[in-house]
Amino acid sequence: MLREQATGPAAAPSDRRPLYGLADAAWEFVLTSVLLYCVVTAARWLTSPDSPLAVEGTWAATATVGVVVGIVLVVLITSPPGRCSGAHMNPAISLALWLMGAFPGRYVPAYATAQLAGSVAGTALGRLCWGPVVARSSLRYAAVHPNPAWNTTALVIAEAGCLMLVVLMVGFFLAHPTISRWLPYAVGTATALIITVLGGWSGGSANPARQLGPALLSGGTQLLWVYLAAPLIGASLGAAAYCLFQRRLGVPTPCTYRLCGSDDALRNRAR
Repeated sequence: MLREQATGPAAAPSDRRPLYGLADAAWEFVLTSVLLYCVVTAARWLTSPDSPLAVEGTWAATATVGVVVGIVLVVLITSPPGRCSGAHMNPAISLALWLMGAFPGRYVPAYATAQLAGSVAGTALGRLCWGPVVARSSLRYAAVHPNPAWNTTALVIAEAGCLMLVVLMVGFFLAHPTISRWLPYAVGTATALIITVLGGWSGGSANPARQLGPALLSGGTQLLWVYLAAPLIGASLGAAAYCLFQRRLGVPTPCTYRLCGSDDALRNRAR
């Protein structure tokens, strides 16, 4: 099987774990499927009116779902499959890590395809497990939607802005091996905050894979292009800003493409 060091358009990182191309992309499919299954499950049991576990109040229910999703992300990122593939589970993150020089560009399409396919598979699995209730208008396969008061411009700015900040955070953690092991918890916390704060406004997706499966299965594709494109725009802007900081301020290149961090990177930097 082909092996390639994690390199991108910028300087090569110091993490020397070989990337196993399509095998790691397959793990991205599995991880994203599990993530979307958990999202649908959380929506089914925490927000459905007929659920004995339903949380009263829209904001409280959204915040609870955000906490659950954040915890799920931490578990997936730190799991053995997550340590193998990097646990991006988001095409925008894979794109940004390539632009920041931490991930091979040739594998971005494979990762993105696996993540988007996993979105559909995980959503379908949720429907299979929990039945027709998932398709009701109150749930719509856990698809997100913007507040009626928000226009398309506001939606794009919110979704892109989230990813821009997340990418800068990811780059900072991965560029400093001594703290990179805390990145899974930072990602989980950031995701929980995004869902809690923006859930009632933009929907708090910030991930093309988060919205694709639910939107396709529910038929709510009117604004799907925004939820697909805006995170990619934000990730590109965040990566561009990070590269600018590299040139102007000497900020180091991320040392790994794995969101769990890298003990190998810490040892290599110390040499």
